[in-house]
Amino acid sequence: MEVKYCLYARKSTEQDERQAMSIGSQIKEMSDLANREQLQIVTVKQESFSAKNSAARPIFNEMLNEIREGLYDAILTWAPDRLARNAGDLGSLVDLMDVGKLQKIRTFGQSFENNPNEKFLLMILGSQAKLENDNRSINVKRGMRAKCETGWRPSLPPLGYFTRGASGNGRDVIVDEERAPYIKQMFELSASGKSGRYIQRWLESNNVLTRGDKKIPLSAIYRMLKNPYYYGEFEYPKDSGKWYQGKHEPLITKVLFDEVQKALIVPPKGKWGAKDFPFKGFIKCYSCGSSLVGEQKLRKRKDGTTREHIYYHCSRQINRNCKELFARESDIIDQLYAMRHELMPNKDMFEPGFRKAIERTADISDTTFKKAFDIYIKYVLYKGTNFEQTQLVRNINSRLVLHERVIQNI
Repeated sequence: MEVKYCLYARKSTEQDERQAMSIGSQIKEMSDLANREQLQIVTVKQESFSAKNSAARPIFNEMLNEIREGLYDAILTWAPDRLARNAGDLGSLVDLMDVGKLQKIRTFGQSFENNPNEKFLLMILGSQAKLENDNRSINVKRGMRAKCETGWRPSLPPLGYFTRGASGNGRDVIVDEERAPYIKQMFELSASGKSGRYIQRWLESNNVLTRGDKKIPLSAIYRMLKNPYYYGEFEYPKDSGKWYQGKHEPLITKVLFDEVQKALIVPPKGKWGAKDFPFKGFIKCYSCGSSLVGEQKLRKRKDGTTREHIYYHCSRQINRNCKELFARESDIIDQLYAMRHELMPNKDMFEPGFRKAIERTADISDTTFKKAFDIYIKYVLYKGTNFEQTQLVRNINSRLVLHERVIQNI
């Protein structure tokens, strides 16, 4: 019975296989060998994937399944390390040989058939490939540590620096003369109390962009403000607790960096969720469509007492430069009460719990449902609990927007 082959070609995109033969070259060489030796190739499979981890290659796994199904019973490949560089995948190949599903593995220079000696040789060559991988990983980590100890972080430096190629014991990191002054001033602005959004707008107004010529996101600005690389130190690997003194030129002082870290600390505002804003997300911004968010302000009076003020304003999720004006919660409540019949015209469609609350108000007040509705809505808006106000909001079927501090039903 003629042996049927699957031609399998693989090349990893990782740095350790840059010198390996290309997939096209592997296929050509093995196809030529098949023609010379009159081998029957029933399918060709190729993939660009590392063989370091077991069962991680989709095309390789597909090939194993097709061997189990009996679509072919032999593999043609350039070298054993194209098939496996880990014990798991190597074991899968040998298992298929043991059960008689895989009869032969043919490489450019060797042949492995289903007998003890050749299977043993295959396992030795596969184990050798794994040993090379393990040693390479150890050597890479050792090289990274050595690089850090000489003062060079083994990765791309943050915005404000460039790399200039190899230099002695590491890559020569140089200051980006165009962006560095703005990075330094960014730290100074933060230390003086300016917010991240203020700094973002300031960078945009000065046309300070990323290396890819894009605007710097707010999240990236905060990461930069927390990056000790700018004053001369770095941690590698991240969260390892191993710190090194860099040889690159610092853009700021440690003193300025520490001042920024203090400025970035947000003072606690009490227990999370302790302050509720019942109309948050319910009303939209007229100008950009973002949801409104609530904000609490505490102002001290001349007599020493404190007065609470609650405002709602655009969250600026859609347009961070939205100019829509804020509105006091008290003004929003007045407007909602004035619009109560317009916003909730069909009282038969109320939630059961909401309707029962109005009916109880009618019983207590000895009045009609219509009058009880007015009494209950007024109570909820001005004195109700957060749960009661949220329940009221759920029974409003209108789409409301805030424009120039006025609620509009659209």
